[in-house]
Amino acid sequence: MPMATTGSDTLDVASLLTVLGPQLTAEQATLIFQQGQEAVVFALLNLAKQLAEKKVGVPIGTDPSAPSGQTPPYAKPPAKGRAKPKGARPGHPGLHRPAPTRIDRQEEHTLSACPKCHGPVRPCRGSRTRVIEDIPVDITPVVTEHTIHRSWCPHCRTTVEPTVPDALSGSTIGLRVVVLSAWLHYLLGTTLAQIIDVFNFHLQFKLSSGGLIQMWRRLREILRAWYLEIQTQALDSAVLHADETGWRVNGTTYWLWCFASKDVTYYMIDRRRGSPALKRFFKKEFTGVLVTDFWGAYNTVVCEQKQKCLPHLLRDLKRTQHYHKPGGDWPAFSQQLKRLIRDSIRLSKRRKELSTKAFTSRRQRLDGRLRELLAQPWEHQHARRLIKRLRRHASELFTFLDHPEVPFDNNHGERQIRPAVIARKNSYANGSEDGAETQAILMSVFRTLKQRGHNPVSAVTEAIRAYLRTDELPPMPVPIAEFR
Repeated sequence: MPMATTGSDTLDVASLLTVLGPQLTAEQATLIFQQGQEAVVFALLNLAKQLAEKKVGVPIGTDPSAPSGQTPPYAKPPAKGRAKPKGARPGHPGLHRPAPTRIDRQEEHTLSACPKCHGPVRPCRGSRTRVIEDIPVDITPVVTEHTIHRSWCPHCRTTVEPTVPDALSGSTIGLRVVVLSAWLHYLLGTTLAQIIDVFNFHLQFKLSSGGLIQMWRRLREILRAWYLEIQTQALDSAVLHADETGWRVNGTTYWLWCFASKDVTYYMIDRRRGSPALKRFFKKEFTGVLVTDFWGAYNTVVCEQKQKCLPHLLRDLKRTQHYHKPGGDWPAFSQQLKRLIRDSIRLSKRRKELSTKAFTSRRQRLDGRLRELLAQPWEHQHARRLIKRLRRHASELFTFLDHPEVPFDNNHGERQIRPAVIARKNSYANGSEDGAETQAILMSVFRTLKQRGHNPVSAVTEAIRAYLRTDELPPMPVPIAEFR
């Protein structure tokens, strides 16, 4: 590319290669353009070569507040190592599948030739057994024809007939198929299309999505009594965790509320995220301890005592430090609050080691440190923001020190809402309010049964059978002792 150098009005090839890159100025770009089409083409080709070699792309995700999904994988920092190694601690007894309790068939295997040299072999003393448990390839649904004999009742003066408890009235689909498919969808989060594929192709049971949804709605109406029973038991619990997350119903933003105790989990889908939704659940004054985060709607709940999630405060401190890099008196405030929270958690873990007098003394000392922290004239805006929050919830930070059964975090509530979040991601939430109601009821029933140590499919199936025989749903199964 012949370009002569005449003062500062032209660039030769070496000079052009030097200026190409992020340091290129507007004057240099104008100078390249003035030298003609050949110089412009040469510059663009070299820039393209640099981009290909350095893999420089559009700076997506440079904003630290942008979601990690918007950041290219090659631009992300290397992942940090795990704080703890995977698996159980050394010395923990191993876990394995239990041996089958029965042998359905037996097979014998002998050799007619050596598998290595292919020469003849002769029998010798010695054999071993190996048990293999598998699912047969040919899974054929059982089709039962029920002959229902009618009788005449002189007292009622009408024709009566026995109840068939194997299916809902008017349905040709058995109870176990309906309950199993509902369990797959509402507890495990399997999509409707995947359930149809599993039954149609692997289990050889032909189903349609519309018919299955209608069966789930009928199941919802029967199990509504259990749903209300779960709500009552949640309101009567000593410690109740609450959390909420976004939900979509027919393309509109709703909210999934989760209220969980040790034995029950109650889900509720509502259009509102404020106090009206909480009033729908808390039909009476709650006499236990309510464990939540710092969402303002929980302030309207009338209850005996509350405990705020302390890890939320620690995460707020860390997030503020990471994204805002505050100065002034923020470092001193952050350090004092962090030490106060960690000392309170450490004290709760040493409850059994200390005497009652020593524990009470240290507990009172924490209250004094909190009062000193709130009384100081902090000037930084983020410090004042958190001080305002701490003053509002000062009596709700150390409740776990007065009640050993109360945790200092809302980990249980977050764990119970997480399966619903996974189901939301897989099945795209609900298409109607009717579907949202079915989601809340069946998800609450299946989650609570699993929480209590029961097989959800078997427990619901037997309950529906009893309902079909007596027209009354039995009480919800109580927790198994080892799951309490």
